[in-house]
Amino acid sequence: MGVGIPVGFNTTGLDIPGWFSVMCIAMSLGTEGLTLLTLGLVKPWGEVVPGWIPLIGGKRVAPLAAVIPALLGAAVVMLLTIPRAGGFGGAQGAPTGPALVVMDACYAPLLLWGPLLVIVTISYYRRRLN
Repeated sequence: MGVGIPVGFNTTGLDIPGWFSVMCIAMSLGTEGLTLLTLGLVKPWGEVVPGWIPLIGGKRVAPLAAVIPALLGAAVVMLLTIPRAGGFGGAQGAPTGPALVVMDACYAPLLLWGPLLVIVTISYYRRRLN
C-alpha cells in the first residue's frame, strides 16, 4: 500500500508516494526488527552478545533485559490483535467480500504470536536460571 500497489483499502486522500509511504515502510522495518529480536530467546546471541558488537560484545545478556521487553512486546501484540480478531470489516475503507476473507486469513496467524512469545520467553527465563 505504501508504494501504491492496491491491496484492497481505499487510499483516496493518502499521500502516496509521500509521507504515508515513508510511514508504511518505517513501520514495516520497525516491526520486522522487533520480530527478529525474538530469535534472541532461542539463539546463543540472546545469552551472550556477539563479539563483533562494539563495547558490549562477549558480555552475558542479563536475563531480565530480554524477558521484560519480550513480555511487554507479547502484551502489546495481544492487545493489538485479539480485540480485532473479528476482522477489519468495520474499518472505514477496508476491503469487503472475498478480499476481506483473504486479508483476515493472512492476518489470522498473528493471533498466535503473543501467546507463543510468552511461552518462548518463559522457556528462556527458566533456561537462564539454571
